[in-house]
Amino acid sequence: MSDHGTQSRRQLLARTGALGVSIAFAGNLTELFAGTAAAQTMGHTGYGPLVPDPNGLLDLPEGFRYRVLSREGDQLRSGEGKVPSNHDGMTALPGRRGRVHLVRNHENRNTAKLPVPTVEGLTYDPQGKGGCTALTLDVHGEVLAERVAIAGTAVNCAGGPTPWGTWLTCEETEDRAGTNGYTKDHGFIFEVDPADPHRSGAVPLTAMGRFQHEAVAVDPRTGIVYETEDAFQKPFGLFYRFLPTHPHGGAGSLRAGGRLQAMRVPGVPDLSSIQEPGTTFDRVDWVDVPDPLAAETPIRHQDFGRKGITHAQKLEGCYWGGRSVYFVSSYARSAEGSAADHYGQIWRYDPTHRRLTLVIVFGPDTDIQLPGESPDNICLAPSGGLMVCEDGSGAQHVYGVTRHGEVYAMARNAQALTSAATAAGGTPEAPEWGEFAGVTFSPDGRTMYVNCYTPGTTFAVQGPWRR
Repeated sequence: MSDHGTQSRRQLLARTGALGVSIAFAGNLTELFAGTAAAQTMGHTGYGPLVPDPNGLLDLPEGFRYRVLSREGDQLRSGEGKVPSNHDGMTALPGRRGRVHLVRNHENRNTAKLPVPTVEGLTYDPQGKGGCTALTLDVHGEVLAERVAIAGTAVNCAGGPTPWGTWLTCEETEDRAGTNGYTKDHGFIFEVDPADPHRSGAVPLTAMGRFQHEAVAVDPRTGIVYETEDAFQKPFGLFYRFLPTHPHGGAGSLRAGGRLQAMRVPGVPDLSSIQEPGTTFDRVDWVDVPDPLAAETPIRHQDFGRKGITHAQKLEGCYWGGRSVYFVSSYARSAEGSAADHYGQIWRYDPTHRRLTLVIVFGPDTDIQLPGESPDNICLAPSGGLMVCEDGSGAQHVYGVTRHGEVYAMARNAQALTSAATAAGGTPEAPEWGEFAGVTFSPDGRTMYVNCYTPGTTFAVQGPWRR
């Protein structure tokens, strides 16, 4: 952060339950939640300190409770096999008669101990161990069904919901056929229909690009799809938009193809160089990607002309809010080639005015100099606040950010704390890495769903949410 990110413009969360955590937060969130009617009722603070969970799973503020919906290694209710490991991105979509469909990614590589079971008609590459599972919940939040929604994909990290009620799951890999045992090229987006997975099948949306996908967001007015690329080594990833041939065609329409473009901010080759929240660029260019399939050269290595293209390290979360798309750079490290250091940026792109604004900067001038405070998956809460999944080592949290800029702890993975305490007691086992992922809310806003990556666990959290 630049030296003019002063204390008067930051709010620090000094205590989160039993642990002290300090996070530098900079910026004004008024514009972040513009267009969200419920934002006007968001309070100035969080929900109080976290209360240690006697069951050692999930610490929450007083008055909140959780339920475990699904856990890796359990049997899928469909009988197709066991619940796969590595729970990652997720969405909650409305179903018929008040039901809710949860679609959950499994970021499995070819070494995963619990792969997504292969199912006829839903498997892309039999050697791929990633994919999605779908849970159907009744009006009381009870699990009615749990089944494979797509299989045979690889490293399914995040994705995004569509306006027509499907989920776009993203492969965060560029492995080709013949690499790591795969029989097909990987690095694609796939559409998943939670109500009827066989209707969407396992068809790669090749025109949307082959690269290390992270997340997507769809503009409901135009049908344009925005995509982030999670690359932590130079050249870093790009921020893309996909202009579909049939922008409002509904489920399956993205198979018709379209144009893939990458964002260029004139004079800014690396977004990490921008350190001042509120910095705005009134002109953003979109440049056609020379080879979306990356047949010879990965897209971020391709030649975009003498004016170049804009890169950013670790582009991750992406969502649509109001009339803008928001996307996250999880961190930037100059030691790894970035132009500057930070522990998280959130950018806002207004497509109507082609305007890009840096809305939030986390760190690095925090009391705890750790990249573990980096934001990853994000979503808007019904109250108008923002929920952010932390991605790093040690104790892991879901943090809330109010529209007034206060950062507070919403949940803590007690499993990570238990493992760390055990390791500190002299056992040879290292602390377990248990980041949160896939935070999302039910359509009625009464339940927050979130995954623990490992051990793969899906939680439903209810309590006195501010409406």
